[in-house]
Amino acid sequence: MPQLNDFRNDGFGWYCRHCDIELAKVGAAEHGSSRVFREGEAESKIPQLANQALARWADPARRTLVCPRCGITEPVDVA
Repeated sequence: MPQLNDFRNDGFGWYCRHCDIELAKVGAAEHGSSRVFREGEAESKIPQLANQALARWADPARRTLVCPRCGITEPVDVA
């Protein structure tokens, strides 16, 4: 698995390092209770990812990752 500067992979998917750290700080200060008590099936009509720092592929060839939150991109060299 390639090592990247701005993204990390924990086996589930690629995460933006910068946003992941920032969201962890905000989440720890903002939420005192468990996620089970904050999220519910009928609570919101606008679904959100559990981790907003989860990156997406910017191109169909899957050579560039992009963070949907901050917009940072990084090419992935699979060689």
